[in-house]
Amino acid sequence: QVQLVESGGGLVQAGGSLRLSCAASGRTFSSYAMGWFRQAPGKEREFVGTTSSSGSNTNYADSVKGRFTISRDSAKNTVYLQMTTLKPEDTAIYYCAARHPWRSEYDYWGQGTQVTVSS
Repeated sequence: QVQLVESGGGLVQAGGSLRLSCAASGRTFSSYAMGWFRQAPGKEREFVGTTSSSGSNTNYADSVKGRFTISRDSAKNTVYLQMTTLKPEDTAIYYCAARHPWRSEYDYWGQGTQVTVSS
C-alpha cells in the first residue's frame, strides 16, 4: 500500500503562488501514477491534474492549464503541485492520490490540505 501526506496549503492573495507537497511512503511508489484533486465547499471533488509514474507525461484540467505544474521527485518519494496566479475559485481542500498502472481508479488518498485564496 501507499500512504500519502499533503502539506504546503495556506492563505494567499489572488495572483499569488503556493507549492503543495505530497510525501509518499510504502513500497513501489515510483511505479504509481499520481493525481491531484480538489474539493470546494458545497461542490463535488474535481480533477486537477496527473503525472505518469515516470513523470514524463502530465495532464491538467482546463481550469488550471498554464497556471499549475505537477512534478515528482522519486528519490524523495514526493510529488509537487506548483500553483501560480491563484484565483479565489481555486479555494478548496487539495488531495493527492496514487493509482497503480494496473488499476483504473485512484486507490490511495492523502488527508488533504486547505488552500484559501482571498480576493
